[in-house]
Amino acid sequence: MARHVVAVVQMSPVPGDSPATVERLIATVRDARQKGVELIVFPEAFIGGYPKGADFHISIGIRQPAGREEFRHYFEHAITVPGPETDRIAAVAMELNMYVMVGVIERTGGTLYCSSLLFGPNEGLVSKHRKLMPTAGERYLWGQGDGSTLPVVESPIGRIGSVICWENYMPMLRMAMYAKGIEIYCAPTVDDRPTWFSSMQHIALEGRCFVLSACQLLRGKDMPAEFRNCISTDPEAFLIRGGSCIVNPLGQVVAGPVYDEDALLIGEIDMGDIARSRFDFDPVGHYSRPDVFTLTVNEAPMNPVNTLR
Repeated sequence: MARHVVAVVQMSPVPGDSPATVERLIATVRDARQKGVELIVFPEAFIGGYPKGADFHISIGIRQPAGREEFRHYFEHAITVPGPETDRIAAVAMELNMYVMVGVIERTGGTLYCSSLLFGPNEGLVSKHRKLMPTAGERYLWGQGDGSTLPVVESPIGRIGSVICWENYMPMLRMAMYAKGIEIYCAPTVDDRPTWFSSMQHIALEGRCFVLSACQLLRGKDMPAEFRNCISTDPEAFLIRGGSCIVNPLGQVVAGPVYDEDALLIGEIDMGDIARSRFDFDPVGHYSRPDVFTLTVNEAPMNPVNTLR
């Protein structure tokens, strides 16, 4: 079976500057390609930003003018998909013959989504996944995706898909991805707790797939100045510590986890490990019981307005 070189990136965006963040991404992609990397994964909300610790001046039942102004800044730094930023990334992916996955804040109409985009060497922008369930205070900022953006993409290096941050704690979503035959399970995140790594090992074992988790590294100075931060005013304080990792289908560590520093974690994966791991466990095959348990997935787009002609 084939072997491939993959990588996960642990770093911060350029504060409040999506075009500059794209240039940072491109420089990292070029560096990784020189090291032989074929697929690279960037963290959740890398373009557009994850405002860790910002409260947008929200109280239950009350929105303040200052919070509306902060949201305006956040909204304006989000990107359209497709758009100028995605065109730049697509061009580099095609130039370098490389797969690039990146978390973005996507602007559509008046709504923001936390999305994961995959770019490829032939098609440019290959696929998009919108986070189904924003977590806790994220729901103030982001809309919910629907079942129409749950892609697993066939590629020369394997079947690639993504599940964003705490979506990974949704058992039925994981099962849907396993049923699509996912082999390279990408988990962009901002969860920097030690328990996250345990979850990545569990998912690799459960899905019998490679798990690539990329987490942001964010210090106080990396937060846009427009946001009030409720965690720390220290510019050197860690708001997100990282914890990026690569895990194989038997739960064994290929790279990481790494904390408190920028990192480009590179690992060689042997696709033969997938078949070896499924010898004694396949969650949607010989270890399933469809006579007892079944899952129904609605992949139809949920449009609020449908025009009949």
